[in-house]
Amino acid sequence: MRSRWTRQRGSRALAAVVLPVVMLAMSACGGEARETLPIAIPSTVAGSETSGSSVAQVLADRKSADPKSADPKSYVGSSTAVLRDATIHPIADNPAQTLPATVKDAQGTSVTITDTSRILALDLYGSLSRTVFELGLGDKVVGRDTSSRFPEIAGLPLVTQNGHELNGEAILELAPTVILTDTTLGPWDVILQMRESGIPVVVVDSHRNMTNIASLTEAVADALGVPELGAELGSRSESEAKKKIAEIARIAPSRVQDKLRMVFLYVRGQAGIYYMFGEDSGADALIEAVGGYDVSGEIGWKGMKPVNDEGLIAAQPDLILMMSGGLESVGGVDGLLERLPAIAQTPAGQHRRIVDMDDTEVLSFGPRTADVLDALATAIYSPPRS
Repeated sequence: MRSRWTRQRGSRALAAVVLPVVMLAMSACGGEARETLPIAIPSTVAGSETSGSSVAQVLADRKSADPKSADPKSYVGSSTAVLRDATIHPIADNPAQTLPATVKDAQGTSVTITDTSRILALDLYGSLSRTVFELGLGDKVVGRDTSSRFPEIAGLPLVTQNGHELNGEAILELAPTVILTDTTLGPWDVILQMRESGIPVVVVDSHRNMTNIASLTEAVADALGVPELGAELGSRSESEAKKKIAEIARIAPSRVQDKLRMVFLYVRGQAGIYYMFGEDSGADALIEAVGGYDVSGEIGWKGMKPVNDEGLIAAQPDLILMMSGGLESVGGVDGLLERLPAIAQTPAGQHRRIVDMDDTEVLSFGPRTADVLDALATAIYSPPRS
């Protein structure tokens, strides 16, 4: 099976255009789905059991105690993946900056930044703001988007409304001296308005996957005058992700026929949005990174498209990945099966194997990528038993 770790980023434009459309209502239902089910493994939170231990060690201990647990296809029930440690660990405290900094952004625009005392870092995933904090410059951040909810930033004022819509007045009220963003938030007229008002705006790559963790980190760091720290943090984050992928590969089934067949569903019940994310959506890279078999390649499901019964039945997933807010928006597993009855005709539906993770984390592909993979692998291969 072809690895997507080194795949060319063929549908960057698709991701940039479609994601904002299908994820517009994300903030309205960003809670985590939890439920108690009268089955072998109830809906559980995977994460606390592995505190201080890698998922590989936890799974090895469990296999030793119960050899039957070696087959992840035998698991029944849903689980929620939770980061073991959500705390920001900056690569430096009060780093020295070299300003002014002149960069060419992802759109080819030359931008000069002379003042970083009031930073806004805004994107659909919350990964840009987290990167700023990881670089040790979090004390200069003055506002946030709705996807930035980690404790260190949660108290700052929002500059997005109605989901992920930029509010020009809210941005100007904060008097930012530099804005870091991408094309996943809109309307674009607001970004143009900020530029016209004299605020330096740096537009970075909107694509998120395993191939650009380092380059995205470096783009943020270059704009903020800490290029050396950006190179260090980017290299560290990418190295940690690769090590975690190798660790998961040691405990996941190695033969293709034994791997869990997975699909990623994006659901917003209130808005009637039901999408399946396929090849080149970022979800495919995530599935392969956690040792699963990405079914979208087999059935020719490209990009992000509304799901249909034929697609679900053809996929025959053993496990469905979702955002927690999406699962909650349909009323949990029971509601998902009611709204998408075709799932009941798949092993995932029959075994109620749904793994969800916080909306702002699961597809962020930032400095916490290794931790996200660890949490997902725990929920997939070693869910806590009741």
